[in-house]
Amino acid sequence: MQIKTLLSRATVCFLLFTVICGLLYTGVVTGLAQLLFPEQASGSLIEVDGKIYGCALLGQQYTDDGYLWGRIMNLDVTTFQDGDGNPVAYAAPSNLSPASGEYEALVAERVDRLRAANPEMDDAAIPVDLVTCSGSGLDPHISPAAAEYQVTRIVQARGIPESEVRDIIAQCTRGRFLGVFGEQTVNVLEVNLMLDGIL
Repeated sequence: MQIKTLLSRATVCFLLFTVICGLLYTGVVTGLAQLLFPEQASGSLIEVDGKIYGCALLGQQYTDDGYLWGRIMNLDVTTFQDGDGNPVAYAAPSNLSPASGEYEALVAERVDRLRAANPEMDDAAIPVDLVTCSGSGLDPHISPAAAEYQVTRIVQARGIPESEVRDIIAQCTRGRFLGVFGEQTVNVLEVNLMLDGIL
């Protein structure tokens, strides 16, 4: 078989599979996703009155006493810079062993900070998800116990009824997947937007 014939067949196959796999398949999958799961396919963005407040699947960092605090976020702003020289935060998962002294000191520091921010909790056990981070460092959820631990602080900072804060947390609590898998979770961003009256 001549080289010219082989090249022409190879070119036809290349173009055919580029159209099938690169355009048709991608277009069909994207179209079905937008049709069946429009919110998820668009990034699970929380948008109110045309303003985007964040993504329901990515953690946001809150440190003000009037807000629900999420899990520890592994963000590093010292390495990367944008075109104007401004630091850019990125997720940087930790590889510290839970058995290491450095990790133990880090957790102890976080425990001290939480106890100082929530003095009314005295020596109540701090839920582990408030002093550790997830593998990605961007987990948007905490446990109901971690949310409950912070209720009194939020009530005192905002001067609102405790029942209102608990009601908001309950509205933002999701059950186990199919009623069996995983644990109950509270979306921190949704709670804080509701506390601000945005959602």
